[in-house]
Amino acid sequence: MAMKQPHVVIFPFPLQGHMKPLLCLAELLCHAGLHVTYVNTHHNHERLANRQALSTHFPTLHFESISDGLPEDDPRTLSSQLLIALKTSIRPHFRELLKTISLKAELNDALVPPPSCIMTDGLVTFAFDVAEELGLPILSYNVPCPRYLWTCLCLPKLIENGQLPFQDDDMNVEITGVPGMEGLLRRQDLPGFCRVKQADHPSLQFAINETQTLKRASALILDTVYELDAPCISHMALTFPKIYTLGPLHALLNSQIGDMSRGLASHGSLWKSDLNCMTWLDSHPSKSVIYVSFGTLVHLTRAQVIEFWYGLVNSGHPFLWVMRSDITSGDHQIPAELEKSTKERGYIVDWVSQEEVLAHKSVGGFLTHSGWNSTLESIVAGLPMICWPNLGDHYIISRTVCRQWKIGLQLNENCDRSNIESMVQTLMGPKREEIQSSMDAISKLARDSVAEGGSSHNNLEQLIEYIRNLKHQK
Repeated sequence: MAMKQPHVVIFPFPLQGHMKPLLCLAELLCHAGLHVTYVNTHHNHERLANRQALSTHFPTLHFESISDGLPEDDPRTLSSQLLIALKTSIRPHFRELLKTISLKAELNDALVPPPSCIMTDGLVTFAFDVAEELGLPILSYNVPCPRYLWTCLCLPKLIENGQLPFQDDDMNVEITGVPGMEGLLRRQDLPGFCRVKQADHPSLQFAINETQTLKRASALILDTVYELDAPCISHMALTFPKIYTLGPLHALLNSQIGDMSRGLASHGSLWKSDLNCMTWLDSHPSKSVIYVSFGTLVHLTRAQVIEFWYGLVNSGHPFLWVMRSDITSGDHQIPAELEKSTKERGYIVDWVSQEEVLAHKSVGGFLTHSGWNSTLESIVAGLPMICWPNLGDHYIISRTVCRQWKIGLQLNENCDRSNIESMVQTLMGPKREEIQSSMDAISKLARDSVAEGGSSHNNLEQLIEYIRNLKHQK
């Protein structure tokens, strides 16, 4: 009699940028025959695109949802309210769900075996306590870029050697206490919680404690290409028993299931994509359009929206701009000249299938917030970037993209229309060939990593084998 496959319970941090890569990984595990229960909050479960189609394509992929304890009208952005909900309301519901899944399996009321392990987002640290309470191994998937995680792991050392907190306001001072990133990091590249004045500041200590919790994981999973982040990963390997680099996850999924993945391009999305923009892109010459998106979390002031808008219009290049309905608040009155110019060479949408847009032949550059998902998607598509970092790991990513990999240009934090205009013209004009040459090399590394024999392809096979063995150790 054939043994039952392992059962992985996956719980992402309940924001789209965290849900999508873990859903990609869930599909890859199901493609290999494993059972996966993907847990959402009730709020996100109802909004998740293609849930039914995914269940049809992957019979061993199961969806469950639990309450987040927040009122229906809560915006559910990255906030203290959401973090508190994770540790208070969501934690007991997640524990009870795991017990229910195990009980159903024991009673033979379901074909799904009991959980073999938990795989969780690095921000869902309460899951470590739940896993240990139930005697389950826990694997930690890290959504931010590995360089950010490694920097956060080094924060106690930076405090010990006097680099944190900052002793003055010079943000160009080099950070020297993060092995593997020598000569790269400056104070301004560290996340916002590092800019506090006291080492015992709650936000800094929270970041340190949450990151240190990850050391309890049985294995660490990173959405990166090993060859791109090897200097940091070699140091992290001294901290974690096992590390699996599986990036870019969306490209690894495409390489494994091909056309099926393209048919599910909106998987993991909480917003409905505008499909008409693809027809608009079809009407433009190759590499002529600048694509603009600041992800799901970044908010702009009205003044910033106007500055970006004028900069794009004045650049003279056609642009496709994803402007979420919640990207700014207040008066949305737009100058008539902007509306007129946008009709001539711009297209503004609420949301798009970004992978499809980046792969379109008419798109020649990407103005981005430097989120890790967007950066990886741009690398796979081979598109040079203009980086406007805003929060979290964006600063480290932007610095790496522009200074080390040389595949983008960094826009000043205090942006103005003339600077934006100049950056777009430079990326789409005189600097294009130089940056594109660097991008082609990086993009090839990424594509090779997910092909048969590549590092990410091989690591996925090793991860699956590791999970199968966890099942037999219980």
